[in-house]
Amino acid sequence: MTDPIRLLLVDDHPVVRRGLRGYLELEPDFVVVGEAGDGEEALAAIADLDPDVVLLDLKMPGLDGQGVLDRLGDARARVLVLTSATDAERVPPAITSGAAGFVYKDIDPDALASAIRTVHSGQLLLSPVAMRGLMNGSTGPAAPTLTPRESQVLGLIAKGQTNRQIARALGVSEKTVKTHVTNLLRRIDAADRTQAALWAVRHGIG
Repeated sequence: MTDPIRLLLVDDHPVVRRGLRGYLELEPDFVVVGEAGDGEEALAAIADLDPDVVLLDLKMPGLDGQGVLDRLGDARARVLVLTSATDAERVPPAITSGAAGFVYKDIDPDALASAIRTVHSGQLLLSPVAMRGLMNGSTGPAAPTLTPRESQVLGLIAKGQTNRQIARALGVSEKTVKTHVTNLLRRIDAADRTQAALWAVRHGIG
């Protein structure tokens, strides 16, 4: 049996945290290890509790959710933004600062559970509204034209697949995939696979 996904709930409204805890603890593969009511509490809890996934509100007094993302550093936790803030301009900085997902508080409970599992698995997840906000906030030079094979590889990277999984999916060697990934990162000016996945989302690949 696999270990449950350890969750930290960060929201300045106790009623919201209580509601989330009540629902999420009904899921057999989730355990809520803690709660925080502001950004400073959240950073301390992440350091002390080492959660797998942090459900993070953006609108909080004092240090807000974006401030938490900016200060996370090398924390292991995957962050799923769960917010009522629908300002489109909030999406790009949150994802750029390391959020693994971005959804809104009107999300269906079952969809929220699915989103948590998705980000925990290493994939990037954005609600349709957040996706539009990310793409509208995308700036910079024109995207390079990728070959069909590069697009395939990039799409699988965006789904969180490893080089070995990509090799199996495409019927090529792992060494070939590694070469494609190295070339891709250089062509799209991405420092790592997470940035590559973000680039893929922005450009509708995956």
